[in-house]
Amino acid sequence: MTCDPRVLRRPLLVGLIPAVWTVVLGLWGLSRQNSVWRDEAATWQVARRSTGDIVRMLEHVDVVHSLYYLCMHGLFAGFGPSTTVLRLPSVLAVAAAAACVALIGHRLAGAYVGLGAGLALGLLPAVQFYLQEGRPYALVAAGSAVSTLLLVNALRGRARKRTWAAYACAVLVCGWLNWLALLILPAHLITLLWSRAPRGVRVRWAVAAGAATAGVLPLALFSLDQSGQVSWVPPLTWHMMIGPAILLAIGGLGGLLGRRTGTGTAPGTGMGAAERTGAADRTDRTGRADRTDLAGPPDLANRAGRPGPTGTVEPPGPVTGSPSVAAVGLPLLAVPQLGLIGLSLVKPLFVDRYILFSLLGLALLIGALIGRAVDEVARRSRPAARCVLPVLVAVALVALLPQSLAKRSPASRVDDVLAAAERTRQLKHDGDGVLFIPAARRDTWLVTPDAFTGTRDIALAETPEESGTLKGVEASPARVRAAMLAQRRILLVTDATGVARPTRGRRDRTKAEVLATHFTLVSDERIRGRRVAVYERLAPAGGG
Repeated sequence: MTCDPRVLRRPLLVGLIPAVWTVVLGLWGLSRQNSVWRDEAATWQVARRSTGDIVRMLEHVDVVHSLYYLCMHGLFAGFGPSTTVLRLPSVLAVAAAAACVALIGHRLAGAYVGLGAGLALGLLPAVQFYLQEGRPYALVAAGSAVSTLLLVNALRGRARKRTWAAYACAVLVCGWLNWLALLILPAHLITLLWSRAPRGVRVRWAVAAGAATAGVLPLALFSLDQSGQVSWVPPLTWHMMIGPAILLAIGGLGGLLGRRTGTGTAPGTGMGAAERTGAADRTDRTGRADRTDLAGPPDLANRAGRPGPTGTVEPPGPVTGSPSVAAVGLPLLAVPQLGLIGLSLVKPLFVDRYILFSLLGLALLIGALIGRAVDEVARRSRPAARCVLPVLVAVALVALLPQSLAKRSPASRVDDVLAAAERTRQLKHDGDGVLFIPAARRDTWLVTPDAFTGTRDIALAETPEESGTLKGVEASPARVRAAMLAQRRILLVTDATGVARPTRGRRDRTKAEVLATHFTLVSDERIRGRRVAVYERLAPAGGG
């Protein structure tokens, strides 16, 4: 298998191939053996509410995900709740991001760099994890890729008013999916300065970026009142810096090698060495090149080698402000990582999924490394150069296969809501009381209410819909105690050992104390990070 030269001459295929490749990776094991973990359960149960209930909930919790929840509500209403509907938007979003990354690489450094970057994105372990995740992070990555592609087009002299309007809209949507996506703006600013963009381009970018920021600012300010939701994020430690340091080292290597080889590009043509060799081989005996073989970007191809008045080929002209792969990829990788680290020094926020979009930069820089490898081989053998990319992708796929399989297993997540619900269905008796410790484990019921038919949530005072919360409002400890003592049999859904945190709150301590004192454990099963236990009431002392 080799890279067909005809593919290298069609930018549409350079973007389409990574998109299809990513969709295939995403559909592989999409259901994760019909499992849904706690974060996805939040999406699932909120998406099933009415629009009014969702808006009421956002006043109290999760406003940062408001746009995503409303979009998923529409999908669930149209297609019904399922793991496919839950996760397919993320698959398609990463596929779109891969296509954009491939087009960026192609326009900056040739088709091999573009293909390499686009194919690499779907193979990155972190991307494979969130490729099949029913949360908004893949959608943020897609919007970030679109905005970066639009910026590159602007820097290469193809900007119109609608280009900047589309750029502002892309950043705005990303910010409404997660306002930390605004960290892409300082990354783009560095790209502008690095590539010495004309003043007019910088001014237009500032206007577009300012408009997008102004649109996201109300969401960001409102979400500060709900900052308690991220209280679980641990303070920054040196150990947490290992991952970003490795990513930055790989990215820096890609940027350095790409820069040494001109990012794999012939000046003004957008072709790497292998593509230039193929074009040279097809030059006719009169010394005139076949223009269909120039695999460079359309706007550069029009400027490079355009026939002059005498019919000769004019030398290519420079494109003012045209960036290198390093100028786009390195800031896109480094700035969000370093920016989130900086924010985490003020308030703990360092969670890799919040800046998943930074891996777009890593993919571009890996593409530059692949372009360097192709160029080196092409100097010795053009046919062998065509095999480099397929061989590298195959080797990476095999090397990452254990991780790929692991990430498509239920064990890759903390727990499995559906497995706990199914076991509850098997253990329940009509009239049983049900308890959840902590109350957030009520998501087991909220995602699969039919599994609890015939039982009663004895601690619940207000449903999540009534209270505008994710987990509902529970009764006072005294009322919970009285309700428990009125039950003959109680089903407990909680976290398995190793996942559970110490019991907090007087209400949960009351639940545990009453179970230990007045009930006996008759069944206790641990299923994929959760625990489903059955308790029966002890006979009163001296009773007959």
